[in-house]
Amino acid sequence: MYKIILKGITNKYEFDELIKVFLRPEEYTLYCDLDQNDTTGINEMVNYATGQLLEFNETEKNALKQAIYKKLSVLTGKMPEWGIHTGVRPVKLVGELFNKLGSMGLVIDKLKNFYLFNDEKISLICNIYQKQQEILDIPVQNSVGLYIGIPFCPTRCLYCSFTSNQSEPDKIQEYMDALHKEIRHTGKMMAEIGMYPESIYIGGGTPTTLTAEQLDRLLQEINRAYDLSKNKEFTVEAGRPDTITLEKLQVLKKNGIERISINPQTMKDKTLELIGRAHNSNDILNAFNMARSVGIPIINTDIIAGLPEETLEDFEKTIDTMIKLGAENITVHTLAVKRASRLIDVDSDFHYKQALIVKDMLALSKDKLYKNHYKPYYLYRQKHMAGSLENVGYAKNGCEGIYNIRIMEEHQTVVALGAGGISKAYYPEENRLERVPNVSNFEIYISRLNEMLQRKDDNLFRR
Repeated sequence: MYKIILKGITNKYEFDELIKVFLRPEEYTLYCDLDQNDTTGINEMVNYATGQLLEFNETEKNALKQAIYKKLSVLTGKMPEWGIHTGVRPVKLVGELFNKLGSMGLVIDKLKNFYLFNDEKISLICNIYQKQQEILDIPVQNSVGLYIGIPFCPTRCLYCSFTSNQSEPDKIQEYMDALHKEIRHTGKMMAEIGMYPESIYIGGGTPTTLTAEQLDRLLQEINRAYDLSKNKEFTVEAGRPDTITLEKLQVLKKNGIERISINPQTMKDKTLELIGRAHNSNDILNAFNMARSVGIPIINTDIIAGLPEETLEDFEKTIDTMIKLGAENITVHTLAVKRASRLIDVDSDFHYKQALIVKDMLALSKDKLYKNHYKPYYLYRQKHMAGSLENVGYAKNGCEGIYNIRIMEEHQTVVALGAGGISKAYYPEENRLERVPNVSNFEIYISRLNEMLQRKDDNLFRR
């Protein structure tokens, strides 16, 4: 047991996130000035605890993080690959450093010697940053990323913490009626100030939980409401294979959808059952075949490294199958044990236990995807990830997802509709985002829709 004292610090949250990379929560107690009014109070409190005392006197944020990293590396033998960085967007950090320092050589030096990244992660994120610069210019000021949320799923996965619900058909239709109203309203307001979508992403939940008729109506509402003449990408998540039908895919194709997501997570049937999926591996194969048969040109797919009871061989089978199916865009997720997921109730330490096998899984996926002409183009991290690693999106040349890149670089306004949607107004002069959230409960969203519309008017459309 370690007793860790941060002297001169009143907010220990960010440092606690770094310490958790090295130690499990039950292995240490963290104190800072906020815990008592003065250091005498801290010392009196610590005297009642047992364990090895670690005291840090640095008050500058990054100097303190470096001291914590170096001390805990010695004590635990761990050398976390992302150094002192605990943020979600390390590729964004590369861009910020490049704009400040002016050369990739200086950026690499800063990442290595200041942020303490290892060489492999430095190479990965610098390559992704350069790839993104090749693909996209700086966003046009009036362009936005448009997100439309369908917060319904047939079942709730073991690891899931997203806003998703299992509901009756009449409730789903009531939600859709409210969503159509928000689509029409935001389309009108965007047209008045010259805003238009550069990319559209219909996510969830699982949008293909909707019937074919509901999907058709939704897409028609979108096509009528917004100026799509400059839209570069339109994605619909069809994530659950058990919700995909030929009729729904034909509706998507008829309405101009050229990119869908089919997310198996794994090709092992036992794991699918364990995590609460209502489909099997054959359903995944059938979904791919149906999508190809109607002419959907780009299929995104998600797989997860570190799922319960999976071996490296199980994961290899999944990645091999996705490559063989020809998915144009493959995102390899590291399992994260979220506080709102059912998995944390089963085993709160699960992500710690999976660290070594997940590292091997990510290395294997990188090797296989590179050899099959997939290149990494976006990356993000999450809390409570196995091994404190990362999620990486790989794509064939020309199949990269614009919406994914923009969301991670945070240099464009996002207009998010539906329950749980979080719009973000971007102010380029200040390089600042301002969140404009909708409520997450879909029934409250329905009852408070007018309030959500006014919130957007005040914060997105009258700037």
